[in-house]
Amino acid sequence: MDPRSEVLLRQADLFTGPLLLAGLPADDLLSQLPGAHGWSWHAGDSAQLNARFSGRCHFGTAPASGIQIHAAVLFLPKSRELTDYLLTTLAAELIGKSLFLVGEKRAGVERAAKQLAAFGQPRKLDSARHCQLWQVRVDHCPARPDLHSLAQHYELELPDGALNVLTLPGVFSHGRLDVGSALLLEHLDDLPGGHILDFGCGAGVLGASLKRRYPESDITLLDVDAFALESSRLTLEANGLKADVIGGDGIDAAPHNLTAILTNPPFHQGVHTHYQATEHLLRQAHSHLTTKGELRLVANSFLKYPPLIEQHLGPCETLAERDGFRIYRARK
Repeated sequence: MDPRSEVLLRQADLFTGPLLLAGLPADDLLSQLPGAHGWSWHAGDSAQLNARFSGRCHFGTAPASGIQIHAAVLFLPKSRELTDYLLTTLAAELIGKSLFLVGEKRAGVERAAKQLAAFGQPRKLDSARHCQLWQVRVDHCPARPDLHSLAQHYELELPDGALNVLTLPGVFSHGRLDVGSALLLEHLDDLPGGHILDFGCGAGVLGASLKRRYPESDITLLDVDAFALESSRLTLEANGLKADVIGGDGIDAAPHNLTAILTNPPFHQGVHTHYQATEHLLRQAHSHLTTKGELRLVANSFLKYPPLIEQHLGPCETLAERDGFRIYRARK
């Protein structure tokens, strides 16, 4: 059981009625709170929860419509801007009712609890398992926020023209281009035509660039995060481009018969560092690629990916190196 869930269950008498759990972990909490429904923006967590608790977890950038709730709990995300959007979205449905915030101390839950003051007088209910639980009665009900109005826009000058990028709160490298993606954008030449995957698409910078450069190819953008998927849709639309945008947890959710997989793979989940998704991609890329299909990946140079690539795919070459990043290429 996630320690944040354990803290909630220490106060289980507060959560007996219809309840919305926002950003909940994929643990056993829903079985302990039979009146609760989940809202998750993590495709993997949502799939696991729905497999165990059919129809009780909604995946998306907003809560499911039509669910009556008497209270809501937000499991603190990493991004302060995303926290603000989520708290405001929940508070808009809870006038006169309770909004709870739970999170790890090292994730900044005490700082985030100050954001509750916009809706009423927050109070700390519990502190255990290196976590805190806060509550506020929503006396000041905000308007439901327009997510798209919160998007940050920037423009990239690329060899084939300017690319408009829109990023939503909580999306990797919000409002700016990260160093690894910038390096990868310089090395998109000579890709095989056909079906190309942007794995871990984020705001859709790579996927949109690929669709513009290879208009005859089918481009699929894949991410685990609902806010990243919506950002990618906004970026594609802003540039008059069309591509498939799909949610899923890792390479197992990707199509087969791909001619290329390109990625600036994620390695953070919340405040924790995770390399499993990338390592699983490297082990399974061959099963999603056609013969002579290509993997092209940018990663921190200290990560020892080449041996794993060569073990599971083929000879690995370094296309470029700069600012602590390397681009690796291998063919099936």
